[in-house]
Amino acid sequence: MLEYKIAVALTIIVFVLLVDLYSWQGFKTLLRNKSAKTIQRLKYIHYTFGVFVIILFISTIFITKLQTSHYFRTYVSAALVIVYIAKLIQCIFLLIDDIQRLLRWVAIKLNPPKKEVQNKTTITRAKFLATTGSLAGGIPLIALTKGIFKGAYDYQIHRVPLYLKNLPLAFEGLKVGQLSDIHTGSLLDKDSVHKGIQMLMQEKPDVVFFTGDLVNNQTDEAYELMNHFSEVKAPMGVFSIFGNHDYGDYVKWDSTLAKEQNLKDLVKVHKDMGWHLMRNDHVMLEKGSERIALIGVENWGDKGRFQKFGDLDMAMDKMPDAPVKLLLSHDPSHFDKIVMQQPHYKDIQATFSGHTHGFQFGIENSFIKWSPSQYLYPHWAGLYKEGNQQIYVNRGYGFLGYPGRVGILPEITIFELRRA
Repeated sequence: MLEYKIAVALTIIVFVLLVDLYSWQGFKTLLRNKSAKTIQRLKYIHYTFGVFVIILFISTIFITKLQTSHYFRTYVSAALVIVYIAKLIQCIFLLIDDIQRLLRWVAIKLNPPKKEVQNKTTITRAKFLATTGSLAGGIPLIALTKGIFKGAYDYQIHRVPLYLKNLPLAFEGLKVGQLSDIHTGSLLDKDSVHKGIQMLMQEKPDVVFFTGDLVNNQTDEAYELMNHFSEVKAPMGVFSIFGNHDYGDYVKWDSTLAKEQNLKDLVKVHKDMGWHLMRNDHVMLEKGSERIALIGVENWGDKGRFQKFGDLDMAMDKMPDAPVKLLLSHDPSHFDKIVMQQPHYKDIQATFSGHTHGFQFGIENSFIKWSPSQYLYPHWAGLYKEGNQQIYVNRGYGFLGYPGRVGILPEITIFELRRA
């Protein structure tokens, strides 16, 4: 195992050094005189050496598991990724120029020109591509950096009218709040987190749904924020489910008992915050003499090695008849592969999910809605209608991996139930 980690670390280091060397070729093209070239070379080598030292340090942590701050690792790693995304984009333009040079060299060798043609252009193709590459590389550098300092906690309220057939008159206009993918292990700015909670509470929801991933890996990540999320309350209750990260499957445990205890502790966190954790069961939401059904399942994911613990048959066992059935299910692929495909689940009118985060990156405005998420999940952000069934995918309250958001901002959803 150690040999594998060393190999991975060395591969990363060699890769970034090669990117640096190739990127330097573009910078050389942009330098005009010899003195400037010498100064810029020293600056670039100094900068690259600093990045190399940091990468080596991160790799050492990766191999030896030195005890360092999770936040330090997250933000330093993010800074490195942002820098090298910018450099990779620059390298693409340099590669285009090098391919053109190679093709031109081959053409000349095969068919030598009779007379040398002087290039009278004010800017060479190489310099143009190097300049364009540097400018293009600066776009993600600026956008991703801004996404860390501004986008990560820029909570947006999405107000969504939800039309349901057979909705009892007593539930007309009911306000439902939804949070998803809090990922407490990533949240550093507690004041901003609390302001987001206050935004939700100011909407005065009648009931609140939380659709999974309270933590990244371990229950203790949630302890410092429990007092804040305990403020999430509603007259008809707060109902929650587990997401794929809540089971502790992405961390190595000393024993099976330790992992089991971690999950028991997380169950207690939900209870202590006053949240009704649903694990393949149901409850009836009542207003006066009328009621609708709420079903909550464990995580069920169709992609990769995601858990398939969700059991709708168990959750709906002995459930009283209800004119409307709502489902809380973390991963939208559960809706795609099970809920929408099985005839005996066709009476589940609306599913509430999260999981995708909208990739924390994309474009979303009045004209365009795009994110890399859409290539993995057909239902990745917002409301979708498939026949008589609907699914809403929340963009997530927190973040994971990249500690920010660009274009796809953190979400608080407020639904208003209406009769279709």
